[in-house]
Amino acid sequence: MEAKQPIPPAVIRLASAEETRRLAAHLGGHVQVGDVIALTGTLGAGKTTFVQGLALGLGVPAGRHVASPSFALVNEHPGRIDLVHIDFYRIRSPAELPELGLEEAYDRAATAIEWAERFPEWLPEDTLRVTLEVEDGGARVLHAQGDGPRGHALLRALRESLHDEP
Repeated sequence: MEAKQPIPPAVIRLASAEETRRLAAHLGGHVQVGDVIALTGTLGAGKTTFVQGLALGLGVPAGRHVASPSFALVNEHPGRIDLVHIDFYRIRSPAELPELGLEEAYDRAATAIEWAERFPEWLPEDTLRVTLEVEDGGARVLHAQGDGPRGHALLRALRESLHDEP
C-alpha cells in the first residue's frame, strides 16, 4: 500500500477582516466534533476574527457575541456543532490547563485555541494549525498546516474555499 504524501501548508492572503471571516465560515462548514484549530499570531493579527467566522460556519447564531476569551479563558457557543473557544494568553503555567477542561472539550465539541503556541504539548496530534500575520497596509497572511487525518481534511477544506469565491 502506498503511503500518502503530506499535504503542503497553505498560504492565503486575506485583504480584510470580512475575507478572514468568510474563509473561516467556509471552514466551519467542514468542522466536526473533535476537531481542533490552533491559532497563533501577534495581538491584532485576526485570531478572534477567524473564530467569529468559524462560529458562523458551525451554526452559532449570527447575533451571538463571539469575543476573545482572554479574561474568561474559555467561552462556549452552541451551534450545529458546539464551539469551545479557549485563550492561552493569560495562562502562566501548564499546571493551570487541566482546569480548562481541554480533553473534555476535544471529545464533545469543536475547539479553537488562541495563543496555542504557548502550550503546544496540550494540542492533540490531529490539529489544524493556523498562523495569522499582519502585512503593511492591514492585510493578513494566513499560514495553515494540517496534522493528522482531520487536520489534513480541514486544510483541504481551506484550500477548496479559495476556489468557491465569487
